[in-house]
Amino acid sequence: MIKVYGIKTCNSVRKALKFFKDNEIEVDFFDFKKETPSSQTVDSWVEKTDLNVLFNSRGTKYRTLKLKELNLDDEGKIQWLKKEPMLFKRPVIEYDGKVILAFDEEVYKETFL
Repeated sequence: MIKVYGIKTCNSVRKALKFFKDNEIEVDFFDFKKETPSSQTVDSWVEKTDLNVLFNSRGTKYRTLKLKELNLDDEGKIQWLKKEPMLFKRPVIEYDGKVILAFDEEVYKETFL
C-alpha cells in the first residue's frame, strides 16, 4: 500500500493524488493538518532520505517560526519535524520500504507504473 502524507491544499500533494487517481492506484492519505506523524515514523524517514530535502526550509511555516535565525543542526531539524508537520517537504510518500519526497512525474512513473 502507498501512503501519502501531506495537506490537501498543497499543489504538489494535489498533483501526486491526481497522478495516483488517474492511474487507478489506491493510496492511503495522512493529513498533516489533522495528525502528526509519530516520532518513530520521522526517524525512519530521516534514515531513508536526505534530511535537507525532507526539512522544507523554503516554506511559509519555516519563515513564520523564524527558524533560519536558529541555524539548526540536523538534530534540531529532526526535533522541529517531530512537533511541526508543516515543515515537511510535501508530499512524503511511503512505498515498498522507501520514502519518496515531493512531486516528480518521471520518478512517479518509474516507481509506481
